[in-house]
Amino acid sequence: MRTPTDEQAHAADAFRGGHHLVLQAGAGTGKTSTLGLLAAGTPRRGRYLAFNKDIARDASARFPRTVTCKTAHATAYAALGHRYRSRLNSPRQSAWRIGQALGITRPVRIGDQEISSRTLSHTVLRTVSRFCYSADRTLARHHVPPLRGLNTDGAHTALAQQVMPFALKAWGDLQNPDHGAVRFEHDRYLKMWALTEPRIEADFLFLDEAQDTNPVLEEVFAAQRAHAQLVMVGDSAQAIYGWRGAQDVMTGFDATPLTLTRSFRFGPLLAEEANRWLTLAEAPIRLTGTEAIATAVGPIQRPDAVLCRTNIGAMAEVMQLLAADHRVALTRGGQQLRVLDGSPSALLPSAVPPAPQTAGGPAPCFDELLMSRASFAP
Repeated sequence: MRTPTDEQAHAADAFRGGHHLVLQAGAGTGKTSTLGLLAAGTPRRGRYLAFNKDIARDASARFPRTVTCKTAHATAYAALGHRYRSRLNSPRQSAWRIGQALGITRPVRIGDQEISSRTLSHTVLRTVSRFCYSADRTLARHHVPPLRGLNTDGAHTALAQQVMPFALKAWGDLQNPDHGAVRFEHDRYLKMWALTEPRIEADFLFLDEAQDTNPVLEEVFAAQRAHAQLVMVGDSAQAIYGWRGAQDVMTGFDATPLTLTRSFRFGPLLAEEANRWLTLAEAPIRLTGTEAIATAVGPIQRPDAVLCRTNIGAMAEVMQLLAADHRVALTRGGQQLRVLDGSPSALLPSAVPPAPQTAGGPAPCFDELLMSRASFAP
């Protein structure tokens, strides 16, 4: 590791002092290296909760052996989720077929809007998902998502009255480890594990990408405070999974706030440009660049890299460039795209993750569908 910056050394001192920490780390500021520095400075045993399997695998190679690196889902799977292995591997079913199995066989009317059985089935499953993302201990009416066309409190109350009996039945169905009508997803056993109020055996815990943490995981993490030192790390300006129920849990967390602001990816000119946008976004940090990195900011005639916000955008760019006889390499996310390529059923409406709907039927957002295929499996 390079010589630690003043900010990294300050973080190491605070960690050695036993403080709980919230570490706002900007892009390229050595977040993982800093966590490795913290872990290497103590003989205590720790746990690193990673956002996905790739990050956990990379961290395992960089952290000392005293730190166990896993995703939250892998941790929950080892404790409880493995009991549901057969259901996780069962064939996917469309939402309307699941709805039929739960007893949703005909449309319902709320005011002047008719809610189809297909839409009602989607809403039931989304209600269960929203409960799984939450820190709540019981399924309740506020987990029922809004539908376009049912915009008043009274209309939503009426919708909840229709949805809740089926949602409770769906949650009950998920408790059976061997078989059931409702498709069993990885977030289901994560919620079940959280409801057991688990104790994570470690002297300290690192929670990475905390800006995209669901309340269910935040609650588990915070509950370890009595016996473990807690370190949250992330960048509030890079939160992208709000559509999955994720929240930026860093801002209100009771811990010593620290920052990493020197980026090792670019020079001062790019940092200056980045700070303009961070200011507009009201981000909590500003970046400084590394003087030794030559950086130019301005238009270029022939870019050799394309940044894509979504998987479907990446697919479109790849196909367009291939059609123009360019050699193309896709970095990061390729595994998810290969899964989609071999899973036509994933594009059926029943596979769409939480997305806005209308009272008349689902309005799936396929960008979110493609993003949601990120691997949560242990």
